[in-house]
Amino acid sequence: MNFKKSILVYFSLIMIMPATAQVGGNNTFEFLNLPISARLTALGGNNISTRDNDLNVSIANPSLLTDSMDNNVSLSYINYFADVNYGYAAYAKKFKKLGMFSAGIQYLDYGKFTRADDIGNTDGTFGANEMCFSLSYARSVLDTNLTIGASIKTIYSQLESYTSWGSALDIGATYVRPKHGFAAAVVIKNIGRQWKTYSGTKEALPFEVQIGFSKKPKHVPFRFSVVYENLEKWDLTYVDPSVSTVDPLTGEEITPNKYKVFGDKLMRHIVIGGEFIITKNFFLRAGYNYQRRKELKIPEKRGMTGFSFGFGFRIYKFHFSYGRAVYHLAGATNNFSLSFDINSFYKKTTKANL
Repeated sequence: MNFKKSILVYFSLIMIMPATAQVGGNNTFEFLNLPISARLTALGGNNISTRDNDLNVSIANPSLLTDSMDNNVSLSYINYFADVNYGYAAYAKKFKKLGMFSAGIQYLDYGKFTRADDIGNTDGTFGANEMCFSLSYARSVLDTNLTIGASIKTIYSQLESYTSWGSALDIGATYVRPKHGFAAAVVIKNIGRQWKTYSGTKEALPFEVQIGFSKKPKHVPFRFSVVYENLEKWDLTYVDPSVSTVDPLTGEEITPNKYKVFGDKLMRHIVIGGEFIITKNFFLRAGYNYQRRKELKIPEKRGMTGFSFGFGFRIYKFHFSYGRAVYHLAGATNNFSLSFDINSFYKKTTKANL
């Protein structure tokens, strides 16, 4: 079997996997699906196929780890809603004859809550937080254009006096054509289980299968990306009880247009992002998340719900990024990321210095 056939078979097997997972609020450890870096936030919340020297992107797909990330550090902080904050820190290291490794820690702090009994008597405050420790590995196979990677994650959650922990595995594969500015990827996320429950009832992890591609047209300073999320479940819609399905004049049931229904279900899987490469040190980014807009918009005033934007720039040896995502008319999230290469701080000894 030649290389192209091998890739085709691999993607086909992914597509026909049993659809055993659910989405939405039906899983535990849902914080694992939050966009971590500012770049991901600006690109609609997800990007699994942009392979460059940005360690922040490898969070979404472990196979995006490259040799150029050796000794790199990335830090992210996200100002979420209602005093909720979360962040991420990672470090990458290359080991000869083994490949690229990275270690990271993700945390989510829900803030402080007032403790009260059934009749409203207060008794101090309590906190809630969740954490995930990850170890990732990536290596090129067959040729330098195909990279596979995996992340092992240990997850811990504490909600007041209730605690839970579990483990998960992410698997990714990325194929790039550098001369054509093209990359394609597939990621299987959160394969695992909850080992200790909050109160005796086991819950599923947010398992998900994604495919995506990125393309930078030749001689054009722009890269666009498309991610197809939740391959394991086709219908991501839900029944809104506030929306009437009966014509108020005739009393007959309203039959939706089948083409609109199909288009709506298809678009709920798709996240679109784009990057304008103004210079080699300055980037503008924007994204669109249809599912987010569809679920959180207000019909009377939709605003920018579902859209996101941001920018990135390099100063000295540091790469700063900012991303802002509009979830609702009530507010948006702000994401800040910083990354740098430790190697760049080493002073190189030359013959002139001897």
